[in-house]
Amino acid sequence: MWEALQAWFLSFGQEYGVNPVIFGAIYVGAIPFFTLSIAWLVRNKRAGKSIVLPVLSAGGFFVSAYVYLAIAGKNIPEWVWVFLGALIIYGAYSTVKSVRSKISDEADATA
Repeated sequence: MWEALQAWFLSFGQEYGVNPVIFGAIYVGAIPFFTLSIAWLVRNKRAGKSIVLPVLSAGGFFVSAYVYLAIAGKNIPEWVWVFLGALIIYGAYSTVKSVRSKISDEADATA
């Protein structure tokens, strides 16, 4: 069972020109850097500093695996791009909501 699942998963690399292990490593490896970027963003916002660099950093880490897919991938079905677009939009919305909540909680705590 496990071997069949593994063979099926790795077949995507051959079919679409993307190494699933590299994609997964980028995806999982970006998580701590994304989290640190969000912490940096919240800290800068609370301190009244510019949030441009932390936003760009968080956004870059958030889409890094998909950038690899866009560069290395071949013949990626359109539905994959639609799905990824929806994930990115939802992720951005969720992140903005979470950051606003963290900043609001801090403001309430200091008031």
